[in-house]
Amino acid sequence: MLHRFLVLPGLLLATYGLPVSAAAADTGKPDIIFILADDVRWDDLSVGGHPFSKTPNIDRVAREGAMFRNAFATTVICSPSRANILTGLHTHSHGIVDNTDRSPASHQLATFPQWLQRSGYETAFIGKWHMGNDDSRRPGFDQWMCLKGQGSSFDAELNVNGRSEQTHGYVTDILNARAVDFIRAKHTKPYLLFFAHKAVHPETVQRADGSLSDPNASNFIPAERHRNLYAGVKVPRRPNALEPPQGKPALRRKLPGVEPLSPKTTGTSDESILGRLRMLAAIDEGVGEIFKALEVSGRLDRTLIVFTSDHGYYYGEHGLSVERRLAYEEGIRIPLYLRYPPLIKPATRRNQMVLTLDFAPTLAELAGATPPAGLHGKSLVPLLRENAPGWRDAFLIEHFSENVFPRTRNMGYQTIRTEGWKYIHYVDLPDSDELYDLNRDLYEMRNVIAAKGNAAELANLKAELTRQLEATGGKVR
Repeated sequence: MLHRFLVLPGLLLATYGLPVSAAAADTGKPDIIFILADDVRWDDLSVGGHPFSKTPNIDRVAREGAMFRNAFATTVICSPSRANILTGLHTHSHGIVDNTDRSPASHQLATFPQWLQRSGYETAFIGKWHMGNDDSRRPGFDQWMCLKGQGSSFDAELNVNGRSEQTHGYVTDILNARAVDFIRAKHTKPYLLFFAHKAVHPETVQRADGSLSDPNASNFIPAERHRNLYAGVKVPRRPNALEPPQGKPALRRKLPGVEPLSPKTTGTSDESILGRLRMLAAIDEGVGEIFKALEVSGRLDRTLIVFTSDHGYYYGEHGLSVERRLAYEEGIRIPLYLRYPPLIKPATRRNQMVLTLDFAPTLAELAGATPPAGLHGKSLVPLLRENAPGWRDAFLIEHFSENVFPRTRNMGYQTIRTEGWKYIHYVDLPDSDELYDLNRDLYEMRNVIAAKGNAAELANLKAELTRQLEATGGKVR
């Protein structure tokens, strides 16, 4: 039997009888496919425990690789979260603080594709950049196929290496096909494909005042073949989607022209949830096509596949739907699965708290690239090798005030989450802070900040918030 060996820093890896590209054989570096879904919750997937969602190909990544059960976004809004992923830095550091047009700033980011490119990788971006409407090529990418702005579900316009191209058809299918074409192409170097879907983000309409329309069932547009998928099924709901929010002064504010929160009137409808899951089905089919293309090329087990999301979404929890900017579990939790047999054993499961900030240092280490000093994330490679103890016991979540949705105006916050507690400090709203004992109140239904017995824990969390901000160049606001 033919034996081939792949060497990563500090680690001897072996695979057997596998044809391999000249690039992988010469450099010992894995090809990398980073798949980023938009707004997908950790529990939208079958492998994440969903009772009827069919995601066999995404599940395969987790089944044959690693599944992180406690993965989190550190800012729950698209543009900042994507910058967190690309840079390994907190939002207060990189400056992409909201979804307004941050195009010039996003050209200045120091991102992991740049580090990999400098270390000998061919790099490609396909999909939704979503840091401003500017679809022009960003530094660090040799190949560039970018949707304009948010993109559209059908007949989307693409910037293909500086040339405008009008596509025809369902956008997820088109992006999947472009990703497969890239994988099938001849590569003389190891490659990074950063593949960012539009789905499952809805179509949105901008109002005259700059705010966006609330997504409803008709805004979540699946492929025609999936329009009746899951018809007649009962949509599961978490217990905190069935009760009006209590003990949350920031959410209970009376705002002119804004309906009070109620899970039955302001939460996500069943049909909207089904629309999102139907959109997810096309993403999953694309992952299946990626697997097939890698199998045909003989490079499947020499390729690191990552599947994740930029943040979560609300299905009526606390009466919320589109206001995914908030720091509750449904907004911050994300799916995270990695498959790379030379390093990761099948069915690896990890419970440590890992973050969007950790992607950049992880991929840099696996690629043998040199990132800049001072990253806020940590490489996950030790956790991929073994169940390493002593990971992190607390992390920072932050949001800067913006005016897209009326209910979340002036709701900037800084949050500390530990394994057992969460403290939310609203920087613009006096007397609105929240404290949750997650061991006793997993669904964050009881704000216990006023309980005398929690005074010491609250003081510890406030001190930890100050420490984490000062350590990363920020300050308590």
